[in-house]
Amino acid sequence: MIRPSLEQASTIIEASFAKGLELNAKPLTVAILDQGGQLKALKRQDGSSLLRPEIAMGKAWGALGMGQNSRQLGEVAAERPSFIAAAVAASGGRLVPVPGGVLIREVAEGEICGAVGISGDTSDLDEECAIAGIEAAGLIAG
Repeated sequence: MIRPSLEQASTIIEASFAKGLELNAKPLTVAILDQGGQLKALKRQDGSSLLRPEIAMGKAWGALGMGQNSRQLGEVAAERPSFIAAAVAASGGRLVPVPGGVLIREVAEGEICGAVGISGDTSDLDEECAIAGIEAAGLIAG
């Protein structure tokens, strides 16, 4: 079975939006990728700006493709900018190395089953909303 399920993806999105509302976030866009890197679900709040879907997908795609949350990719970018520049080029520009892309892990095995990317507010707030969404779906963030 492809994970996360559509039901889990919907829960992640709605819980992420609820966390954003609680934190008084700007309008968010949430992208969920399945374990194969394919878009499972994407939803934009009213007022979310034009490039937010691509940024959210890039955060999730980078996390999934590199096997680490996009916060860690940002740290790698600061330490090894040539490596991240090469990874961005190799990905066709799809890798966005800033917080807001969080791996989704299955509870039982802890294996990576997808990723969430959120864009719309500060990267730290985007990440906080992603973690809240993943946990609301009964899955493990990171």
